[in-house]
Amino acid sequence: MAFTTDPDGTHRYRATATWSGSTGAGYDGFSRGHRITAAPAEAALELSNDPSLGGDASRLDPEQLVLAAASSCQLLSFLAIAARARIDVTGYRDDAEATMSHDDGPARIAAIVLRPQITVASGPSIPRVERLVALAHQECYIANSLATPVAVEPTITFST
Repeated sequence: MAFTTDPDGTHRYRATATWSGSTGAGYDGFSRGHRITAAPAEAALELSNDPSLGGDASRLDPEQLVLAAASSCQLLSFLAIAARARIDVTGYRDDAEATMSHDDGPARIAAIVLRPQITVASGPSIPRVERLVALAHQECYIANSLATPVAVEPTITFST
């Protein structure tokens, strides 16, 4: 089971990473392709390294997954808050971006910028929707878990 809740309310998540091959030929000679599963979900992720590090560009890499997790968490947090506030969100698209830094110390994702384009049915003001976006960011488990700063730059439009 990928998710359990302890008696004290602590949520525990589990995933399994598997790889097989050989590193005997050296750094340039091994496959970076691997699989991640998290039961009970049936879908598996076929991952690799960043292509600049010998990875397969046709597969997602761990850095993309960090960015995707931050984007997905913001989306889900915002939709939940908007639904509780009875705001009708009719569209959401996030063209998110992460930047990798090699400058000070070990390589790391130095910044994440989420750029949600949110469409809502007429009714609420743009400042009210922006406040809900900010609240969703404060409540996002992934953003709260990262040492990397996560900025949110929303654009709000109204459906016609």
